[in-house]
Amino acid sequence: IKIANNTVVTEFILLGLTQSQDIQLLVFVLVLIFYLIILPGNFLIIFTIKSDPGLTASLYFFLGNLAFLDASYSFIVAPRMLVDFLSVKKVISYRGCITQLFFLHFLGGGEGLLLVVMAFDCYIAICRLLHYSTVMNPRTCYAMMLALWLGGFVHSIIQVVLILSLPFCGPNQLDNFFCDLACTDTFVVELLMVFNSGLMTLLCFLGLLASYAVILCHVRRAASELKNKAMSTCTTHVIIILLMFGPAIFIYMHPFRALPSDKVVSFFHTVIFPLMNPMIYTLRNQEVKTSMKRLLSRHVVCQVDLIIRN
Repeated sequence: IKIANNTVVTEFILLGLTQSQDIQLLVFVLVLIFYLIILPGNFLIIFTIKSDPGLTASLYFFLGNLAFLDASYSFIVAPRMLVDFLSVKKVISYRGCITQLFFLHFLGGGEGLLLVVMAFDCYIAICRLLHYSTVMNPRTCYAMMLALWLGGFVHSIIQVVLILSLPFCGPNQLDNFFCDLACTDTFVVELLMVFNSGLMTLLCFLGLLASYAVILCHVRRAASELKNKAMSTCTTHVIIILLMFGPAIFIYMHPFRALPSDKVVSFFHTVIFPLMNPMIYTLRNQEVKTSMKRLLSRHVVCQVDLIIRN
């Protein structure tokens, strides 16, 4: 990539989340502890759903995919950030930077579409219960997953192509802990980037909130037990929507104007929230919690039995 004076840039220096060594050490320890506790929990969710024959409904299929997407998303930025905290010179290659941007938008776009799919699944389960097994059959679920992966890929390709078409203003120091490259005065390209990221995120966010409002209106006069279950499910989904789309809307609605709070919002959006999303779903789902306890109990019994035999 070339900057304004035709100098070829092959790498970028990341200035990081903060310049304070004390704050860097504190964030390093907190993120590492968070990772060691929450990340295995996400993989436990995936393993539980895969191994328990009682968790075959589409809700659990999508929950397992959400845990996989969020775990994958967290690997894009956080591990390198942890390494950079311990490094004197925080350098990333140009190709590595573009690769990081691609997977951020690929997995982030896929997760946004997955939340839309989960909202549709919730609507069918509550408002069209008699047709649920017919509509949300395994073939439909796999087709939806394929569509959202493809949607995330297309979104990411468009974003990367738009970024590559922009002139980089230099210097090769990026005041962030992950890649955030271009700047330009080209209004048309800027408008396209806002449409591809910011506007799409905003429309998905508003559409999801509207869909859950419709669901809650539908169950308003339902039996008390059904109403409580629907409220619990919708509340969980809305919490995840706010965690996922709130920071994204804040970041992408001003792509070329840096704000002092951008790095903090980006930190929670790319590192903390992705690992929390599946755990929030699981902690509010009695069936998955019961299955996880049963799985862990069997594992403990097997380990004790193995120790006794030896």
